[in-house]
Amino acid sequence: MSFDIDYLVLAPALIPALGAVLILVIDAIRPHLVRVHWWLAVATLLAAVMATAPGLRPESTQRGTLCLADTTCLYSADRLTLVLQVSVLVSAAVIALLAIPIPAPKEHVAVTVSMLLASTAGAAGVAAARDLGSWLVLLELATLPTVALVALRARRSSLDGALSLLMTSLVSFALLAVGAAFWFASSGSPLLAGDAVITAAGQPETRRVLIVGVVFLVAGLGFKLSLVPFHAWTPEAYSGASIPIAGFLAVTSKLAALGALLAMLRGLTVLGAPALAAIGVLAALSMTVGNLLALREGNTLRLLAWSTIAQAGWIVLPLATLASGAVKAATGYLLITSIGTLVVFAGLTMVAHAEGRENVRELSSLKGLFRRRPIAAAAIGFGLLTLAGLPPAVVGLLAKVLALRSVVAGDLWWLAIIAALNAMLGVAVYLRVVLAMAGNSPSDAVTDRPSAVHAGVVAVGLLALVIVSLAPQTLLALLG
Repeated sequence: MSFDIDYLVLAPALIPALGAVLILVIDAIRPHLVRVHWWLAVATLLAAVMATAPGLRPESTQRGTLCLADTTCLYSADRLTLVLQVSVLVSAAVIALLAIPIPAPKEHVAVTVSMLLASTAGAAGVAAARDLGSWLVLLELATLPTVALVALRARRSSLDGALSLLMTSLVSFALLAVGAAFWFASSGSPLLAGDAVITAAGQPETRRVLIVGVVFLVAGLGFKLSLVPFHAWTPEAYSGASIPIAGFLAVTSKLAALGALLAMLRGLTVLGAPALAAIGVLAALSMTVGNLLALREGNTLRLLAWSTIAQAGWIVLPLATLASGAVKAATGYLLITSIGTLVVFAGLTMVAHAEGRENVRELSSLKGLFRRRPIAAAAIGFGLLTLAGLPPAVVGLLAKVLALRSVVAGDLWWLAIIAALNAMLGVAVYLRVVLAMAGNSPSDAVTDRPSAVHAGVVAVGLLALVIVSLAPQTLLALLG
C-alpha cells in the first residue's frame, strides 16, 4: 500500500509537533535558554498559521493527503477544517504569549512548552483525520499533554485537577475505543465516512451495532467537550491550573473536541434525526446545569469552568438537527465564543500577574477592577458580554441566533425553548462578574504595572472583539 504525501496539507499538525521535539533538543543542548522556549513556541505556531492560511482563499478547494489507490484520503482538509485548524493555532499562540512573563521553575519550562505544542498538534490534526486510527491517536495527543500542563503548576489543587483530568481522559479513551470497535464491526471499514457506513446504516442488523458505536463515541467526546453528565473534571482542572493553561483547556481543547465531533458526524447523516436527538438532550442538560451552578459559584475560575460547560451545550446545539448550515453554525458559535473566552482569560492573567493570583481567585476580589485596571476590566467585561450575547458585543448575540436558527429549522421547538431560557440565565451569570468589577473595593490603589506582553495581548484581543462586533461578517465570511 502506497500513500501520496502532501506535507503542506499536514503542516498545521506537523509544524507544532516538530516544534515540540525541537524545544526538547534545544533544552538538552542549552538548558539555560528557558526564556527563548516560549518565544520559539509562538514563532512555531505562527509559522503553522502562515502555512495553513493560503487554503482559506475563496478559490481554494478541499485538499487531501495519505490517499489510497482508490483516491480515498485518510487526511483531508476542507474550508471548515482549515478554519478550525487556524483557530487552534492562533489560540495556542495567544496562550503561549500569556505564559511568557509568568515565572516558573527552569526545569519545567521546556516540558511545559513541548506539551503545549504537542497538544496543539493533535488538536489541529484531529479535525482532518478521516480514519478511526488517526482520529483516535490525534484526539488523545490533543488531550493527554494537558494533564501534564495542569500538574506542572505543582500545587495541591493542580495535582488534584490533573488527577481528575487524567482519570477522565482514561475513561474517555476507553469509551472511544469501544465505540470505534463497534463502528468497525458494523461497517467493516476503518473510515469515518464512505459507502461502507451508508451500507451499514441501511441494514437493520448492522444499523443497531453502528448506533451503539455512535453512542459510545459521543459519550467519549462528551468528556472532551465538558458536556453534562461528562463534565465533573472541568471545575477541578480549571481551578488547579495556571490561568493561561485554564484558557488553553477552555478554548484550544474545545476546538479540538469539536473538530473530532465534526469529523465523526460527516458520515452519520444517514442515521437520520432520531440518532442525533441524543446530542440535543446533552446540549439542554449542559446549558442548564452549567448556568445554574455558575449562578452559585463564587470562585472565578470555577465559574468560568461552569460557563464552559454551558457554552459547550450551545456549541453542539445546532448539531442536534439535520438542518442546512448546522455544522457551520456550530463552528461559527465556537469561533465567536473562543475569542471572547481568550480575551477574558488574557485580562485575568494580566491582573493576576500584576497583583497576585489571590486578587482574581474570588468574585469579591474583582471589586473595583474598573478603577484599578480599566483596560483589563474592559476586556474581561466585553468578553463576558460576548458570551452572554448582550450589546455592545453584538457578535455574541449573532452567535446565539445562528445556533437557534438551526434548531428552529429542524422543528425542535422544545430544545429551542430550553435554549432561550438558558440564554436569559447566562445573562445573569455574566452580569454577576461585570457588576462585581464595577463595585467598590477597600483599596483601588495600583502598585505594580502589568507586563507589556500581557497589556499588548489584552489590547489586541479587546480590539479584535470590537471589530468583529462592528463587522461580524469579517469572521463569519471565513466559513463561507
